[in-house]
Amino acid sequence: MINRVGVALKDFLKQESAGGILLIIAAALALVIANSPASEAYFGTLQTKLNVSFGDFAIDKALLLWINDGLMAIFFFLIGLEVKREIIEGQLSSWNQASLPLAAAIGGMALPALVFVAFNYNSPETINGWAIPAATDIAFALGILSLLGPRVPVAMKALLLAIAVIDDIGAITIIALFYSGTLDTQMLLGAALTLGALIVCGRMKIGNSLPYIVMTVIMWVFVLKSGVHATLAGVAAAATVPIVARNGRHLLEEMEHGLHYWVAFLIIPIFGFANAGVTLIGLSPADLLQPLPLGIALGLLIGKQVGIVGFSWIAVKAGIAQLPEGVGWRKIHGLSLLAAIGFTMSLFIGNLAFTDPAMIDAVKLGVLSGSLVAAIGGYLLIRSALPATAAEDGPDKTALTEPEAV
Repeated sequence: MINRVGVALKDFLKQESAGGILLIIAAALALVIANSPASEAYFGTLQTKLNVSFGDFAIDKALLLWINDGLMAIFFFLIGLEVKREIIEGQLSSWNQASLPLAAAIGGMALPALVFVAFNYNSPETINGWAIPAATDIAFALGILSLLGPRVPVAMKALLLAIAVIDDIGAITIIALFYSGTLDTQMLLGAALTLGALIVCGRMKIGNSLPYIVMTVIMWVFVLKSGVHATLAGVAAAATVPIVARNGRHLLEEMEHGLHYWVAFLIIPIFGFANAGVTLIGLSPADLLQPLPLGIALGLLIGKQVGIVGFSWIAVKAGIAQLPEGVGWRKIHGLSLLAAIGFTMSLFIGNLAFTDPAMIDAVKLGVLSGSLVAAIGGYLLIRSALPATAAEDGPDKTALTEPEAV
């Protein structure tokens, strides 16, 4: 089983890295189009209304919301599968493996939120965005890391992945608790009954993916209408999929593998293209210094570094965790910067936190500026910490030194 898990991890990292490069291209393209003569067509298309109805039951949303509520539910379903696999048999399956990324992720979520609040505590119209800089974009981060080639130790990629998975769990919890609207109890009941049917399928270890897919779609519709954010249906449904079905199929892994290509190479790039477009014409440095974008940018840049490195150092010094072989404090520092690339999840939370287009543009400005600086800084720092060739990458002599040696 260990060999199968190792192969799955390498395949996951390879797909995420390639998908991250495609996401970068999609985001850059959106920025170019949003600041070109085609901007009116770009924004107009995203606001085009699409209606799906079944008798008196109708869903009428703009294309952008179909992407953010519909396609992203598939993304969250994949996250749910990844989280379950990691907890049961992956990087989070034992305390020795999970302790360091857990400490790092807690610091990497708490400190960015505190930095944001420090800049927005007396601004009631923007304080709702406190969770925006707490997120990490694993595809973007691994995409940047992949630019450094085989010199990057697998343990380093696995640590970044584990931090991001725990970060995703935190983001999902935050969305459920703080970014849901007025609740419709009838729709919630329908969602609960559908989830119950999924749990029965999972307990019976049904080895056909079709029942899970059909009932997940049904539950998504109920959740969409209930006031709870619809993407959470994907996470809940994924938790019911068995690791090994009664017919011997590794169902969860098969579904994860089948979805991963679609999510990495289609859904996430589409989301990035639809959400990264912001008009920069007429902006001045003063616009970035407003509390909302500045709190987001510095939350990502300062909060992630202090939170991840600081909490990791405390955990190691307290004997709670230890650094992986070949991963020293300079590399941890570099990873903290890559974890500050908030892009996909930060933009997603930003769209939940605000409805005013001007505020959403300010969110985009903060996320894009903070993520860009973090990506460049993380790339350069990790590059300086890596050996000239992959063959030279033995045990890291700085692995147990003080952080001041960075």
